[in-house]
Amino acid sequence: MTIRKVNAWTLGALLTLGGVATGTLAAQALAKPQVANLIAKVENGVDEFRDYLKKRGENAGAAASSAQAQGRTARRTTASPATKEAAKDELDSALGDLNRSTNRLRRKFDGTDAWMETRVEVERVMDDGRKINQVVARGKYGAEASRLWAVLRTGMNDLARAYGLQPMAL
Repeated sequence: MTIRKVNAWTLGALLTLGGVATGTLAAQALAKPQVANLIAKVENGVDEFRDYLKKRGENAGAAASSAQAQGRTARRTTASPATKEAAKDELDSALGDLNRSTNRLRRKFDGTDAWMETRVEVERVMDDGRKINQVVARGKYGAEASRLWAVLRTGMNDLARAYGLQPMAL
């Protein structure tokens, strides 16, 4: 047996090709029920995140009404009410888009035997998730919203990896 010297370029190319092949094989090695579980986690995460934001908005409205009823004045904030409303609308819109793309993914996924055919829908889910990621990163939605988004983002990234797609940046 002969041992050959391998230069850095050859070794790098082999490692890169090995990594691409491994990623492709990993994406195809999952059974449909495993992928269905990943989709369910994303769906549940979207619902939890939406429910939290809805509850947070209701609680903020109740607290403001209570303070006004008791004659207390609100603290001054750096952002105008219009700015806060625009940010809230942007997040609500992005979350609605994510919910719709997740629902579309579920419908298409359930209707096919070859789950990899729904790759385009997963790309849409990831694109919609990236919009929310930007909004949450810019806004100040609190620790609980950040925690729920981190859980949802992790689920989305797991789903993206199953399809061999680029995960969302943290």
